[in-house]
Amino acid sequence: MSEFSFDGRVAVVTGAGRGIGRAHARLLAERGAQVVVNDLGGSMEGEGADAGPAQKVVDEIRAAGGTAVADTHDVSTQAGGEAIIGCALENFGRIDVVVNNAGIIRWAGLPEVDVENLERHLAVHLIGSFNTMRAAWPHFVEQQYGRVVLTTSSGMFGLDNNLSYAAAKAGTVGLARSAKLAGEPHGIKVNLIAPAAMTRMGGGSAEDEDTGPTPGMPYMPSDAVAPMVAFLAHESCPVSGETYTAGAGRFARLFLASTEGYVHQDGAAGIEDVARNWDAINDEKGYYVPSDLMAWSGAFLKHQF
Repeated sequence: MSEFSFDGRVAVVTGAGRGIGRAHARLLAERGAQVVVNDLGGSMEGEGADAGPAQKVVDEIRAAGGTAVADTHDVSTQAGGEAIIGCALENFGRIDVVVNNAGIIRWAGLPEVDVENLERHLAVHLIGSFNTMRAAWPHFVEQQYGRVVLTTSSGMFGLDNNLSYAAAKAGTVGLARSAKLAGEPHGIKVNLIAPAAMTRMGGGSAEDEDTGPTPGMPYMPSDAVAPMVAFLAHESCPVSGETYTAGAGRFARLFLASTEGYVHQDGAAGIEDVARNWDAINDEKGYYVPSDLMAWSGAFLKHQF
């Protein structure tokens, strides 16, 4: 038996009808998890619905000897999030793992991007992650165990025609960092994945990625992301509140850090003081990685004590 078994565990994977979510669901099922394959089945832009993609993945899992059921509720609504977790409870009697992967993308940047574009991204990526996590949370607390993997993106670093997507994905980082603290007393761990794969949202084909590498092109299949997600979803995961990247054979940690900066000691600082010490403020030597807001505040104000 594999050291990293999910026997007896129940996992929900949202946006699992295609691409990255499909790979997560299939790997978790392969390792023994009972899986709810959630996918609204809409377009990349979040339009329409189709029960076919989720059911197709369920059929693949069952054909390989695994256990899965399909769910087509919309993560962006509170009722949808509750129904997705309810599907796990109704079919399998518990919930142990929530992998929030569902997402959309509608390319737009300033000045043409409008508020509806931003709101729709926030609804699916950020509020959708919140809805399913919140619905699962009381069950995690009751059993004193839970694993959540939220999907962020390297897109949060910024791209000129991708403002809403970047904003929503950055929001999931704050969501996870705070949920980490709430989960610590209850055996609940919340982490993030920033995948690197050539899916339909990442500029690849909308079809399933089973064709293998193309000569002269980077090979970035969704399957290469799933091992990191499965590790973060496993009972042996050693961290919480962290962000990891995975894809094309590389696995790495992303983190928020602070420079030591410049400390002004004599009276009130002025603009001139900021300007004169700009290099010190930006000097990355000796940076530190705060574990939470209180840790950052303690480090930032240590010269006051």
